[in-house]
Amino acid sequence: MANVLLDVKNLSVHYKILSGWVYAVDGVNFKLEKGHTMGLVGESGCGKTTTGYGITQLLASNAFIKEGSKVIFDGRDFVEMSTVPDKKLKGYRRIIEYHPEMRKYRWSRISMIFQGAMNAFNPVYKVGDQIIEAILTHEDITEEEARKRVEELYKLVGIPVDRIDNYPHEYSGGMKQRAMIAMALALKPDLIIADEPTTALDVVTQDRILGEMANLQKKEKVAMILITHDVSVVAEMADEIAVMYAGHLVETGTTRQVFKETAHPYMEALLSAFPNIKGEKKRLKAIPGSPPDLSNPPKGCRFAPRCPYAKDICLEEEPPVVEVAPGHFAKCHFAEELYGELGGERNE
Repeated sequence: MANVLLDVKNLSVHYKILSGWVYAVDGVNFKLEKGHTMGLVGESGCGKTTTGYGITQLLASNAFIKEGSKVIFDGRDFVEMSTVPDKKLKGYRRIIEYHPEMRKYRWSRISMIFQGAMNAFNPVYKVGDQIIEAILTHEDITEEEARKRVEELYKLVGIPVDRIDNYPHEYSGGMKQRAMIAMALALKPDLIIADEPTTALDVVTQDRILGEMANLQKKEKVAMILITHDVSVVAEMADEIAVMYAGHLVETGTTRQVFKETAHPYMEALLSAFPNIKGEKKRLKAIPGSPPDLSNPPKGCRFAPRCPYAKDICLEEEPPVVEVAPGHFAKCHFAEELYGELGGERNE
């Protein structure tokens, strides 16, 4: 497993609130190889962004990481490095703010494209200066050299170079999104966590940006975690897919495995709710109900209240993770029975 860049083991991130706990991420496990892209998909509120923040340790002050969680990046455990056992909450670890070791990794080795690009830049500094500052913080180059790199990045993401000296409020939402992508690419990191990176972009710009990011990956062997609701983007970009629901990973595997040999009812429901321009035209199916309240998750399988295949055991017992094929896992009591049955014409 020499090519494994990121190894997430039993990652659990819980938020402490006045009424108790929010179990945002519970026992997440996956590996990512160098130069590969993993698509992390699921509905809003299922824990995708918290997983990204848990990897980079960019968590809110009321977030706690459960003991036993590991985020091993290139041989270093970020959880062990940047957290300490909490004295009041047994079984939990809390983040050390501004940990110097983590600062060496952020942006230079691992960067993040934040979903909230509208609020990601400091409003009182020019956008270009903020990207230049990130470069100068991690590399021993001149300001002039850093500015030239920013100009190249602006050309890459489609922002006119003469807008480098503008302030954030002078950018449109789409331009801020593209500038955030440029900032994430500035230091050619080993891993980019892209949280809905093309949300504010039109489809033409989206296609071009994703294409350029794919080219960069091939050239620089950059790994990526692509967090998105858009399964079509994942189908085009990702080597592997991790499907998240209510804080759990419910299905993982290669893109072909998950799309063509779906093994979990939730992934089947996501695909049925998304249009297929190649297949027969048919009415889309909405997923009934809503994701559960993660401050009080249901007993048993968290998808059971919305699942058409649910039985009594699903409501009582948490399902095991089953390997339905080499490298293809599903968290379902009936994964082996449903494997190959879900998907309709996708299996043909």
